[in-house]
Amino acid sequence: MTRYAKPRSVDEALILLSRDRWRLLAGGTDFYPAQGARPIRENVLDLNGLPGLRGIVESAGHWVIGARTTWTDMANAAPPPAFDALRQAAREVGAIQIQNVGTVAGNLCNASPAADGTPPLLVLDAQVELRSLHGSRMLSLPEFLLGNRRTAIRPDELITAIHVPKTACSGRSAFVKLGARRYLVISIAMAAARIAVDRASIVTEAAIAVGACSAVAQRLAGMERSIVGTRVGPQLDDILASAPLDELSPIDDVRGGADYRLDAAREIVARAVAQAAAARPAARAA
Repeated sequence: MTRYAKPRSVDEALILLSRDRWRLLAGGTDFYPAQGARPIRENVLDLNGLPGLRGIVESAGHWVIGARTTWTDMANAAPPPAFDALRQAAREVGAIQIQNVGTVAGNLCNASPAADGTPPLLVLDAQVELRSLHGSRMLSLPEFLLGNRRTAIRPDELITAIHVPKTACSGRSAFVKLGARRYLVISIAMAAARIAVDRASIVTEAAIAVGACSAVAQRLAGMERSIVGTRVGPQLDDILASAPLDELSPIDDVRGGADYRLDAAREIVARAVAQAAAARPAARAA
């Protein structure tokens, strides 16, 4: 028999997860479209009775995004400028109604190659906190996201938070998304860049990630290394125009061809880097 449960505490949720298989429901923005008109034949664990998992708080060494934090919460939050890309992405996730209920953690769990939240979280070195009755563990996004619609979460685990280390909060960031139209669209390609620039306009730190151009969004380590030590301006533009994109493996589909996606990725990376580097440098968070 199909069961429905709405736990009132994380501990209660973990007990239920330890005893049976459940389909998790939070914002429902992926849950209901995937279900369509078919009857629900799986146990449903409704997480909307867990208010403690919603919100963004600062700890000694991290910014912590609760698993039920919505995109609207994120867009209206005021963490450091390094989070600008994530705030910008929050304003482009579907319509306002979707932003009001869809969650940042749910976007990760859906594990779509075109998930808007993944590149901005990658450039922040974000980690996912997973809890079960056996304890908790922290996974980096490359460890958590295993492929298209595949994650490392176990059936008895629950995402409780996303942790962003303050060591990854220097500089500013920007997010650029390419789609067939401005809003309500699955990306052809997207990019996030976090850039720290000193007072001589030299890039001192770079983190760049691209989504929708591989099975999982990827950091561009080669490009990051190539621009550190470069002055913002024509020299930086030239390097971005020729730096390697070896981490990407785009596919051909109805939204665009592989070659087009590579060209588009290079262009939107350049735009994201330019936007992030244009602002005055921010001091590294303590």
